[in-house]
Amino acid sequence: MIAGDFTPLGGMDRANHALAMHLSRGNAAVVHIVAHRVWRDLEERPAVDVHPVRRPFGSHLLGSPFLAAAGEGAARRLRPNHVIANGGNADTGDVTWIHYLHAAHVPQSYGLRRRLQTAASHRYYLRREKAALRRARLVLCNSERTALDVRDRLGIEPGRTRVVYYGSDGAQFPRVSVVERAELKRVLGWPGDRPVALFVGALGDRRKGFDRLLEAWVLLCREPGWDVDLAVTGQGAELPDWRRRAAALGVERRVKFLGFRTDIPRVIGASDVMVHPARYEAYGLGVHEAICCGVPAIVSARAGIAELYPSSLADLLIADVEDPHGIAGRLSDWRKDIEGVAARISPLSDRLRARTWSDMGAEIEQAITA
Repeated sequence: MIAGDFTPLGGMDRANHALAMHLSRGNAAVVHIVAHRVWRDLEERPAVDVHPVRRPFGSHLLGSPFLAAAGEGAARRLRPNHVIANGGNADTGDVTWIHYLHAAHVPQSYGLRRRLQTAASHRYYLRREKAALRRARLVLCNSERTALDVRDRLGIEPGRTRVVYYGSDGAQFPRVSVVERAELKRVLGWPGDRPVALFVGALGDRRKGFDRLLEAWVLLCREPGWDVDLAVTGQGAELPDWRRRAAALGVERRVKFLGFRTDIPRVIGASDVMVHPARYEAYGLGVHEAICCGVPAIVSARAGIAELYPSSLADLLIADVEDPHGIAGRLSDWRKDIEGVAARISPLSDRLRARTWSDMGAEIEQAITA
């Protein structure tokens, strides 16, 4: 397996970690992992052999060529039965796992330096991605939306793609009761008499749509009866700018910037709703995990996770993520029926929680060995 990080902290890193753990419990003699960072619980497994790769100055872009060279070199040297690489991390001609398709989204950054860095990164990742996918024997996709993008934007034949949805850890993200939510709020120091909406996402660019959410929040806070606070979890180059922007707009008391958190299950469990107006989201594991906890999630209709929403939850989908009035409207409708919406997501919560990471791993293992 070749990928940047194998950690349980979220997103593609969590999926990488989960698949490697599954494979290391199986019949394989050894699972070789070529990566910048591997969590200790995985590194210490007898069936795992880690090949560490340096990441200069902590930069993903500077580390990518080293990761590609190490991964492709290991594949030639070890001659494993199968090679699974994330996106363009390596070009081995075997299995490519797409968590995020660079060809499907052009990132937006502000400030000259950030724009130049973002543009350079995007060109590099796009070139690597195209080469890897066009040679891959099998392209694993985390949603039908991703599979469609792979086919339409890069011309990959449908017969070479396979959709495998993520799993989850029911013990880490259990259904949270009303009493448990109140206790989690107390532990976090949040007021117990105010609902909390949660945004989770990196703040290094505008992909997650926080700019439009903040605009929607200003609109909502102008309403006398709006009693919901917004908690923002995530960090990135634009975080200081957003703190200043919230203060300038007069909503700094209604928006809590929590920065990077390692206790995401607790933060999700303490929240009453998640808001995810992403401009591009291949899947949306944070939304998945919120629903597992019984927390409703208002999400972009174009996100991969939205495919799993039944028609009865269509009112939680954002048709136009560029429309702050539409985002505010979805939140306002949720607040008017907070208990009813929580009850309506129960069947989807049960369904997502029932699909484990091992289920995902077994499905991927079957796909790559077919």
